[in-house]
Amino acid sequence: MVQKLEHYPESASQTAGPYVHIGLMPTYAGNAGYYDHEIGESPIEDGCAGEVIEITGEVIDGTGWTLRDAMLESWQPDAAGIFPGQPGADPKVTGLCRFAADAETGRFTLRTVKPGRVAARGGAMQAPHISLWIVARGINIGLQTRIYFEDEDNSKDPLLARIEQRPRVQTLIAKKTGPGQYRFDVRLQGEGETVFLDI
Repeated sequence: MVQKLEHYPESASQTAGPYVHIGLMPTYAGNAGYYDHEIGESPIEDGCAGEVIEITGEVIDGTGWTLRDAMLESWQPDAAGIFPGQPGADPKVTGLCRFAADAETGRFTLRTVKPGRVAARGGAMQAPHISLWIVARGINIGLQTRIYFEDEDNSKDPLLARIEQRPRVQTLIAKKTGPGQYRFDVRLQGEGETVFLDI
């Protein structure tokens, strides 16, 4: 006999807690040996086509405190705007990276290839961007956002065009700090709060 389940209430959401790194990044958490390499250790391999860049930043809470236990994942296409698995994709670009903030400074670093433009629905072209997912203690549901680049033409990007409060667009733009170097901070709330996406 199959038991009816309509009387079970939805369980309360939980924060990622201190165990998220143990489950998703065991070597980082001090439990080496589970994998030969961490899953998503790098989104690129040596020899990938395009400009290799480095993005550094911090995840900052509403009080201005840098979270030192944040974990992030990024997804992106290759330098030609082609995602892994699609015809013509660069085999040296996996597109996925899983990385953590430094436990002492809270700073994260993403070394990757600068992505190309991607076609959106209706034929519009999206500006080069990297999708980002953020979790940490105190965040009940992983946060989704994007990283765009200040040295690209973002004026016709369909997602950026939908942001009604135009000054907030700047919260999604990585600032160039040097050749192949960018700065991108994620602000969870308060002044300069990053635009998060409901995906």
